Amino acid sequence: MNFFPQDIIIKKRDGGALTKDEIEFFARGVSDGKSFADYQATALLMAIFWRGMTPQETAWLTDAMMRSGDVIDLSDLPGAKVDKHSTGGVGDKVSLILAPLAVACGLKVPMMSGRGLGHTGGTLDKLEAIPGFKVNLSVPEFRTILQKVGCAMIGQTPQVVPADKKLYSLRDVTGTVECIPLICASIMSKKLAEGIDSLVLDVKFGRGAFMKKKDDALTLARAMVAVGKAGGKPVRALLTAMNQPLGRAAGHTTEVIESIECLKGRGPADLMEVTYALTGQMLLLGGKAKNEADALRQMKAAITNGSALKVFREMCVAQGGDPKVIDDYSILPTAKKLLPVKAPADAKCFVSEVDALKCGHAIMALGGGRAAVTDKVDHAVGIADLIKIGAPVAPGTLLCTLHVNDDAKGARAEALIREAVKFSATAPQQEPLIQDLIQ
Repeated sequence: MNFFPQDIIIKKRDGGALTKDEIEFFARGVSDGKSFADYQATALLMAIFWRGMTPQETAWLTDAMMRSGDVIDLSDLPGAKVDKHSTGGVGDKVSLILAPLAVACGLKVPMMSGRGLGHTGGTLDKLEAIPGFKVNLSVPEFRTILQKVGCAMIGQTPQVVPADKKLYSLRDVTGTVECIPLICASIMSKKLAEGIDSLVLDVKFGRGAFMKKKDDALTLARAMVAVGKAGGKPVRALLTAMNQPLGRAAGHTTEVIESIECLKGRGPADLMEVTYALTGQMLLLGGKAKNEADALRQMKAAITNGSALKVFREMCVAQGGDPKVIDDYSILPTAKKLLPVKAPADAKCFVSEVDALKCGHAIMALGGGRAAVTDKVDHAVGIADLIKIGAPVAPGTLLCTLHVNDDAKGARAEALIREAVKFSATAPQQEPLIQDLIQ
């Protein structure tokens, strides 16, 4: 059925609900570039931004975007296929630990990930810090590795959800990114196109997250869970706080090292708490655990007996990465200088704040982030040994170690870290990391 784009734009502009056919016409027109010009698509995006979409419209848009390209069929591969998606934050390297851990506990994890933009890091960029690691694989290569190893972590192929690629580029330059129905359709169309059986979401909120307010994160989480159900896929979402960075490292090499340390049983408590919570929900959805206690027992065993680390090593080999990095971190890109940042002479007794957004900006100042999609990142720079909220301090206490390749950039990053870390005379009240489960 054909429509006139201007009629669809006017209908949404005036607050009307679009039909399934109208939404499919829009997604198809954006993908083929013929029936919906960029300026018309932009006008409709702005109308959606202001008028919103009903849950049914959002589900239809997600489905239409998903079907704008190839939908991967993994039904012939035995075992439950479960993925996880995070809305992004600072120091969030959970995927690197979670995927091999879930495989070691009996799941298959087909994961198409993204690159970092702005202050949030990207899984693909972190993996590419491992020499030789290939993330730009074809769907047949993706399937082969998934069958052999149990998990594969690759970038989105051009044939998967082309409508999202076009729409996101338009949203990025027209001020329509912060729209929950559009965010929901963008995330869920890509995830549902992977061929998964179920999905776990990590929806973050706070200073270092895309969603600053918990209520907005809750709205997004509920929308994505509803879209998953509409598509016949069980989805669960955890709401997690992102006011301070996750773990004690941020960057690329520094986060790869911390991820491997987690798989060796030496991970920071906060990072392992979030990893176990998300992986545990995956095991429950995939039918591999009877309850959360059973899931936790299996996950801790997989860390202790080395089976999760073994899967990570196998994934590295299968995707062309050098597995020797697991035992020799010097193989990873290494910064020219380590710059310790220490507490000032007037530092009070406790750390009261570690602003995740400012830490993310420090990574960008070092050259480890992107202001634009086309920017290159320096994998060697980053933050390590980052102090946590509630830690006792005295003058000269190490706040973090900056991995620096340029002195001027290092000075800018140090200034941002000093703005990020604040002190108090009394121990601050700690907020819980995991604040809600939506299912």
